[in-house]
Amino acid sequence: MIFRDFWVLFLIPIVLVGGFFISKRSKSASIRFSSLDIINNPKITIKLIGLEALLWLRLGAICLFLVALARPSSPIENAKVEAEGIDIVLAIDCSSSMLAEDFKLNNKRQNRLVVVKKVAQDFIEMRTNDKIGIIAFAARAYTVCPLTLDYPWLIKNLERIRIGDIEDGTAVGSAIMSSLNRLRDSQAKSKIIILLTDGVNNAGRVSPFVAAETAKSLGVKIYTVGAGAKGVAPYPARTAWGKIVYRNVEIEIDEDTLKEIAKETNGKYYRATDTRSLMQIYKEIDALEKTPVEDIGFTRYSELFPLFLIAALILLLLETTLSNTFLRRLP
Repeated sequence: MIFRDFWVLFLIPIVLVGGFFISKRSKSASIRFSSLDIINNPKITIKLIGLEALLWLRLGAICLFLVALARPSSPIENAKVEAEGIDIVLAIDCSSSMLAEDFKLNNKRQNRLVVVKKVAQDFIEMRTNDKIGIIAFAARAYTVCPLTLDYPWLIKNLERIRIGDIEDGTAVGSAIMSSLNRLRDSQAKSKIIILLTDGVNNAGRVSPFVAAETAKSLGVKIYTVGAGAKGVAPYPARTAWGKIVYRNVEIEIDEDTLKEIAKETNGKYYRATDTRSLMQIYKEIDALEKTPVEDIGFTRYSELFPLFLIAALILLLLETTLSNTFLRRLP
């Protein structure tokens, strides 16, 4: 057994010495008698012994409280802890084509970005010990959140992604390069990028194929996801009077490029045509990218302070009960 706050135990001798002097101090009579003859040679009874023991019951309770305060704990030998050891960057398209409302969420039609953010949040919550970062891209790519283990903060930053914050376009190559920049100093054994887009690369200075070759040389695997229904999709438009109307628009996805990127980096290409298939894709990637690393000899501790705290409360309850019933004093 070890104590996290060992210094607290030094208060116990002080408490015991103080209790000893309290028990030995001279006491004034509670009731005055004209003669001591009636109390000469009193009989030693259980009640008389109990009265002397009340003080020590209280002192025992205080000592046990102090032991609990010192936080005693017992080490668990050869504890095993599993860690994933994977760094992940989510690259999310936020170009205007993501406004197409061909996905449903909770039986309500939603645009692609809303659904992607919800599925990405679920993916983040499925991970445990992995660092995750987020890149958003349209005509340019920018870092929404660097690699972190703070998942609540990560999800809060994910919610900030909006369409229209940067100029419109689809810069797939820039998205990959920005993701690689986030992974540049990573020491993880496995590094992956999950790149989701619903369009064709038409912006940025870096070719998607050059970016894929760079990822391969750095040992980064890229999973590409093409989002959107095949054919036409309902797209919102605002009239001159400010009313939102929908018109069917065909949005092209460059599947060949996405497949080539995935193949070049030993990743995999997926096509998500609805919310259910998109969720299944992220679940499959979650299952594929788990490489447990077992550390043996890491010591965990079992906290013992509740045992001492309960014992102290029992002694205190016993002292209080006896002093107010069987061992009650007058006055």
